[in-house]
Amino acid sequence: MSVTRYVQIAAVVVLTLAATQTARSADSTTSHLSNQLFETGRFRWKTGLPLVSPSKRPDEVCFSVKDPSIVLYGEHWHLFCTVRAGKRTHTIEYMTFTDFKDADTAKHHILKCHSGYFCAPQVFYFTPHKKWYMICQAASDSWQPNYQPAYSTTDDIAEPNSWSTLTPLFEQKPANVKAWLDFWVICDDDKAHLFFTSLDGNMWRAETSLTKFPRDWSKPAIALSGDVFEASHIYYLKGLNKYLTFIEAQNGYGWRYYKAYLADRLDGVWQPLAADKEKAFASMKNVRQTAEHWTDSISHGELIRDGYDHTLQVDPQNLRLLFQGVTEAARQGKPYGQIPWRLGILEPDSD
Repeated sequence: MSVTRYVQIAAVVVLTLAATQTARSADSTTSHLSNQLFETGRFRWKTGLPLVSPSKRPDEVCFSVKDPSIVLYGEHWHLFCTVRAGKRTHTIEYMTFTDFKDADTAKHHILKCHSGYFCAPQVFYFTPHKKWYMICQAASDSWQPNYQPAYSTTDDIAEPNSWSTLTPLFEQKPANVKAWLDFWVICDDDKAHLFFTSLDGNMWRAETSLTKFPRDWSKPAIALSGDVFEASHIYYLKGLNKYLTFIEAQNGYGWRYYKAYLADRLDGVWQPLAADKEKAFASMKNVRQTAEHWTDSISHGELIRDGYDHTLQVDPQNLRLLFQGVTEAARQGKPYGQIPWRLGILEPDSD
């Protein structure tokens, strides 16, 4: 081998090692910053233009699109959300797309698994049953009581007409619960845990074994109390071995905003992380709008998951939050059902 050729090979090796070390350093820095966020609770976000607007139906006015639940499966995003409309006040719609830039032009499908009131969906794949589950709140005159948490299943998430008829999660409403809404299921190795809020500063939890899911829930107990309102959503933080809940609160920096808490176990104690008006998980104080000003609230959202199964894992190094937003001017003077919520996405802001 000539000296020149040897020098060329050595240079390539050196450059390759340097590039690898640079990439590892960048990954290490990103990981450190992500871990630091969940130590300090000092989050900063940015949002661009809204991604999804209310449906355009030929026979009725749709006021809002809200309460998103989303998974990435089969190289497609599968989005489920509540639509508030004039004739039928609460329905769940489904849409699918490959890129968020195409979300607003995706076809909207009203799910046919219930003919009455149903809304606030959560969707995940329950691996033990090899089925997709949708958890939601719904009402039917054939149920006692008529308003309950309910579930539906399918083998094919991409087929909106395949969801089974809604079935209540409980045989009767627990005697110790006066109000309940925004139901959320997450599982660990042994149990399924059902969380919900009650509009009085409390987050509740019930449980059942994975073998008995979705039936035989325990008596709900208060898991967290504070200045919170509704929509408690819980995830497992990949690599940190902790659970995150973020819960909607009122009248901070913005009419609606999010607080966050951490726990070591789903049945453990929830400790404040970003649970103050001045240091919130997501509010108008720590969200920068990079395009038009389209929202003054950060409301009912879903973190983009690192997977789609019942463990609800998120990657702390790739946090994104799909949420509903509206300006103060757009909501003023309107009843809640006619507020023109749209969906947008929060991403970490490094500027």
